[in-house]
This record gives sequence, structure tokens and C-alpha cells, in this order.
Amino acid sequence: MRHNRLGNSAVEVTELSFGAAAIGNLFSAVEPAQAAAAVDAAWDEGIRYFDTAPHYGLGLSERRLGEALRARPRDSYALSTKVGRVLDPLPDGGPATSEGLSEGFAVRATHRRRWDFSAAGIRRSIEDSLERLGLDRIDIAYLHDPDDHAEAAFHEAYPELEKLRAEGVVGAIGAGMNQTAMLTRFVRDTDVDVVLCAGRHTLLDQSALTDLLPAAAARGRSVVVGGVFNSGLLADPRPGATYDYAAAPLKLLDRALRLKAVTEGHGVPLRAAALHYPLTHPAVAGVLVGTRSPEEVRDAAALLRKPVPDDLWDELRDEGLLTENGN
Repeated sequence: MRHNRLGNSAVEVTELSFGAAAIGNLFSAVEPAQAAAAVDAAWDEGIRYFDTAPHYGLGLSERRLGEALRARPRDSYALSTKVGRVLDPLPDGGPATSEGLSEGFAVRATHRRRWDFSAAGIRRSIEDSLERLGLDRIDIAYLHDPDDHAEAAFHEAYPELEKLRAEGVVGAIGAGMNQTAMLTRFVRDTDVDVVLCAGRHTLLDQSALTDLLPAAAARGRSVVVGGVFNSGLLADPRPGATYDYAAAPLKLLDRALRLKAVTEGHGVPLRAAALHYPLTHPAVAGVLVGTRSPEEVRDAAALLRKPVPDDLWDELRDEGLLTENGN
């Protein structure tokens, strides 16, 4: 599997990465053995970039991922986690059982998440993550969803990430969001190595072509693209499918079905085209796919290995389904 370097850093990632939110019990519980088997399958498929965050299962994702990777050569893979939410223990240790989901994760509520983009909060978050992971370093640290915390993110959190990078605590720094405007500001106004953009450079939403991707290409920065299936619609376009975690509007469902007709006319499953499309831009270093089982990992790897002919993209442009500038 191809490796790409992130910006000006020494960190390299594989074109396909393992998103570990799901093994943190996203939406439903994942057994420990299945979580470990999913990481093993990713390794067997040549995936060498793994992404997690404290938010994912109140640290469960980090603990499981660290345990699964700990015996592997540390220089042979890249790991990213995120900062901006710290986990504070609840005074009574939390309820004995979960009441539904904890911000989307089926875990016992032993901690509460607290936004903290202060310098001290960033350093504490990294230290806590290293302890949960049980690893000696973090390769990439992303500011996690700083949408409503721009002032602190740019003037406190980001400078602290620069210090941590200079100290060698982390190898590369950036931000991860599902919007392009603030990510573009990070690329243009700071010395980030990489940004993680979810859902804005897909077959259904090409808005990153308007600002983020040109800015990244101009400055030699890298972009990792998540949410390539827009939460489900591009995986299986049908009535009731979701788009960005809500019911897909009929107009978008129709567009997805048109995309599917074109891709299948070239013998390419829509899911394969959705996975390949972000990688057609030179600023994109890789795509991040959340998986919760060995079968899902192997399926994603097989889709990435499937060739996609150039004339498929040409036909999508001719049909008005792809644009060159995001408009």
C-alpha cells in the first residue's frame, strides 16, 4: 500500500487508514476480541496509519488501539489522536450502567468530556492519551472540532502544539473538522503539517475544492479525508439512507443513485469510487475509514485495490456530477 509524507514533517501515512472510533463502541458495543481482530486485519492488509481520540468511547478507543499496537515495531506505523476535549472523572465513578449512549458511544459514563483548548489543556490531553495508549509517542495530534473555540484554538492550543512538535512529543500537528473554512485558515495562517477533513471532499460534497485543497496544495500541506461515504448514502443509496448522520434528502438520494449508475456502468462499485475519489487530488495523503470488524477492514482494502478507470471520472464530469472547483 502506498505511503505518503505529511506536509514538511517526517511522518508518513498509508493511503488507507484505520479510523478507531468504531472500536470505541460508536453507536453500539464492540467486543474486545473483535476490536483486536479488526486492528490485526488492518495490519495484515498493509494499513499503517491508525486514528483515534479521547472522545471515542471516553478513552476506550485509545486503550484498545494502544493494546493492539503495542507489540508491533513502533517505527513501522503512524498513530494520530486528538486534543481539545479532556476527560474528567466523575466524582462517584459514574453510574453502574450506561443510560443509552454517551455522546454517541455505548460506554459507561465514568468521565465527562470537557472542552479545553488552553495550552495546559492541550498538554494534559497529550499526556493522558499517552497513558491510555501505553505508547512512547504520538505521531500526529489534531485539534478536535474547534469550530466554536476559534480564539483559543489559534492563540493557545495551536502554539502549544507547535511547542510539543518542537520537543519531539508529537511528530506532526493539525486540526480535524467537518468544515473547510477554518481548516483553510489553519493551512494558510499557521504551520500545520496536515488537516483532517470529514465529509467535504466526497462524490456528493466537493466543497473542499473551493478553498481547502487549493490552499493545501499551494503551501505543501497535506489533507486526510474522512467521511468518504457521507455517513452511509454513498455506501448504499436507498430510501432511508443517511447523509451526514441524518436522513438523506430526496435530491441527494437521486444524485447518489445517478452516481451509482455511472460507476457501475464502468464495472466499479459506488463504494470503491467513493473511496478512490478523494485520492485523485494531489494534496490528499490518504482516506480514513471507520471500521469495527475484520470483514469491514478487508472490504475497504479490497475496494481501494480495485482499479478505477479515468474515463469514469470524465463521465461523472460530463454528467455534471463532479466539478473542478467545488461549485
